[in-house]
Amino acid sequence: MPITEVLILGEKLTIKGDAPVQETRELSSYIDGRIREVCDKYPNIPPKKALILTLFNVAEELHKLRKDQENITRDISETTNILAKLFD
Repeated sequence: MPITEVLILGEKLTIKGDAPVQETRELSSYIDGRIREVCDKYPNIPPKKALILTLFNVAEELHKLRKDQENITRDISETTNILAKLFD
């Protein structure tokens, strides 16, 4: 199990997981960037609140992407059914 040291908001963290080291570093860089965006937008926000707001922002993105994926999958299925009927 790879162990990776990363920096998030200047704090050194040790991450242990199944993901490759490079992927863990990319994710930590993404997380750090998203938290910093919140901190830049709200300069006086306490770190804990910045983390929570960042979690909501990322969760909102994930939720939207999942919905988009469901819609695309449904559209592909409907199109496949229409095309299959053309060959009957």
